[in-house]
Amino acid sequence: MAYTRGNLAVKERARQEQVQQQRYRETTKVVTRRRELPIREKLLYLLTLVACIVIAGMLISRYAHIYQINYSINTASKDISKLQTNIAQLKIQKERLENQIVPTAKEQGYIEPTREPIRVEKQAAK
Repeated sequence: MAYTRGNLAVKERARQEQVQQQRYRETTKVVTRRRELPIREKLLYLLTLVACIVIAGMLISRYAHIYQINYSINTASKDISKLQTNIAQLKIQKERLENQIVPTAKEQGYIEPTREPIRVEKQAAK
């Protein structure tokens, strides 16, 4: 230890005080305030955000419309296939009924027409 001003004890005490001061030393932090954005820049950001939202809305609505059209196409094609099977069944039934006309008519006593014209006599009015 160095001999200062003729007294070593004072020097030691000063060091102890410095150590204590260092323990409780206040630290200061420099706080810088952030500058606000200018109004024009805020408006630019707002308009950009609104434009993005509008474009996204348009795209979503178009995709929804396309989905709706595809759904209606699928339901129409299902209906068409059902109707085609129904038409095929009705054609088969029509042919069966056409083939049954002649035998049913003969059973009920109808005869096939001849080449001679049919004459009906008029009855006198009473």
